[in-house]
Amino acid sequence: MRADRLVSLVLLLRQRGRLTAEALARELEVSTRTVLRDIEALSAAGVPVYAERGRHGGFALLPGFRTELTGLNHDEALALLTAGSGRGEQAFGLGSALASAMRKVVDALPEGHRATASDAARRFLVEPETDLLARRSVTDDVPRATMVEVRRAVLAGHKLRIHYAAADQAPQWRTVDPIGLVTVRDRAYLLATRAGADRTYRLSRVLAAEELPEAAERPGRVDLDRIWRERSARFLANGDHLTALVRVDPARREELLDTALAVRAEEPDEDGRVRLEVTFQDARHAEWALWQLGADAEALAPPSLRTALLGRAAALVTRYADAPAG
Repeated sequence: MRADRLVSLVLLLRQRGRLTAEALARELEVSTRTVLRDIEALSAAGVPVYAERGRHGGFALLPGFRTELTGLNHDEALALLTAGSGRGEQAFGLGSALASAMRKVVDALPEGHRATASDAARRFLVEPETDLLARRSVTDDVPRATMVEVRRAVLAGHKLRIHYAAADQAPQWRTVDPIGLVTVRDRAYLLATRAGADRTYRLSRVLAAEELPEAAERPGRVDLDRIWRERSARFLANGDHLTALVRVDPARREELLDTALAVRAEEPDEDGRVRLEVTFQDARHAEWALWQLGADAEALAPPSLRTALLGRAAALVTRYADAPAG
């Protein structure tokens, strides 16, 4: 444990230059006294760390000192940096360990690639906080060739031509300015603009993609977390979407989620069923989705949806009541 902390201390000094004992203590999540002991241990081991006195003093390394981390290529480093971005560092209580790994990854990259890889990682957002819960448990199937082409355009800052199949529409080619990639509950999305307007594309609906040589029109630095929250809020607030409170048999839950746009709340019901707050494309879609589940699902609200389903059921009863006996 101490050996890892000593390596992290050296990497911090390499990457940030002079740091005070207090700043090092905050980064390493230890006491100032522990930092001072570690500095002494490094000096005794021959690491060229020295103290600078005065108001702007602190600890620093002699120029040219370097640690090594071999066997890591650029894509692997980018993957690790992406995992450590956003909320990834909070996963499984491994925040300090992941932060240490990130410092080692950055230090392992060639000098000219460090800033590039760090900036590129900001173009990826993994599992952001959102009101949208899992719609289904099946992972989106995105062809590797398509994913590679999209990723290249995002990282290079180039325009992207995609053959996109929107829901209930024939596939069309469109040219977009890619901003970043987001994964939410096993689904991947491309955040982009098209003719200056915000666009969000689900990658499993991208049938083909081609990186173009022209530079994309986009900001140099982005906050994907903020952009995703804003777009999600607009998506739920606009259009003819209908949000319903539904009780469903747990065995049919996935079928319901597969037809929904979003799920914003979920809790068990007293009779073993699951109570969900589900958003559908529109009222007609909600009626159709719940009708498919028959008696295994019940719309509790809004009243208009209950009335529509009751009308369907009444029409069916009337039809069969009047049918001739076989």
